[in-house]
Amino acid sequence: MTSTQQRRTTSALTTRRPLGKRIYKFLRGLPTWFLWVLVILWTIPTFSLFVNSFRTRDAQRGSGFWNAFRDNADGFDFPTFDNYREVLFPDVGAGLGNALLNSVSIAVVATIIPIAIAAFAAYAFAWIDFRGREWLFIATVSLLAVPTQVALIPLLSAYSNGVALTLPILEKTIQVFPDLNLSGQIPSVWLTHTGFAMPFAIFLLHNYIAGLPKDLFESASIDGADHFTVFWRLVLPLSVPVLAAFGIFQFLWTWNDYLIALTMIGGNREALPGTIVVASLAGEFGAREHLLTAGAFVITVGPLIVFFALQRFFVRGITAGSVKG
Repeated sequence: MTSTQQRRTTSALTTRRPLGKRIYKFLRGLPTWFLWVLVILWTIPTFSLFVNSFRTRDAQRGSGFWNAFRDNADGFDFPTFDNYREVLFPDVGAGLGNALLNSVSIAVVATIIPIAIAAFAAYAFAWIDFRGREWLFIATVSLLAVPTQVALIPLLSAYSNGVALTLPILEKTIQVFPDLNLSGQIPSVWLTHTGFAMPFAIFLLHNYIAGLPKDLFESASIDGADHFTVFWRLVLPLSVPVLAAFGIFQFLWTWNDYLIALTMIGGNREALPGTIVVASLAGEFGAREHLLTAGAFVITVGPLIVFFALQRFFVRGITAGSVKG
């Protein structure tokens, strides 16, 4: 390579590096007020839905949300709680109140079961030396690659009719999974969410528990503590942040789920969660589309309560392990 080519290559490299540095410096130098402007712009659609949830159907169709405080002059009522009353109470309209109770029963149970089982499994994979531990852990984590949509119909068939295996040579049928008659019932949603959440929960909790100081377990072993005592007295209290972080993710996932609940519960309206009922609030030809704004805010109450109640644990769980010493 000639000296001229070397100078051109060096010049090209030096011109590329400052560009990235300039962009990085520009982003770091953004003033705080500009970030607040972005936050406000981001929340405008949510605020518009909130305002429209207190407006009548004609008012929502007649003008934008910024005209809400002039609705009285136009003959509309603002604020009005008719939308919320029609959404929540079955004797008035949609009856989202019962659907919210179904959502609570689904989300709470489908969050507790994976955490309870995955915590034991993660501790076993991390600190109990048994034969085939590595291969079993790899097989468990590899289940993350199974798409939800592919497994739903086989699971629904198993819940409805059970699983039978016919041996080709002996011509004998073996019942592998019994017919539990769970189709259209909430327990089928519990089992499905538990099955799909378990690999990720074990993977997440295992990485955290495996990073705990080894000296703690050696000291407990010297004192004569068995595995259950170590898990209950040491691992569980130290793992509260990561358990809470996964609990928030799992609760939000199960609360906002639509596909699994619709597939497993189907036409049993008494067991439908809030997400499915809200999706049907508009009615035929969108005649009740004005109820969607109120329904959307009612359905967000549960996730907001859980997030703010566990926020401090969530932050600790996310940052756990990022700083050593």
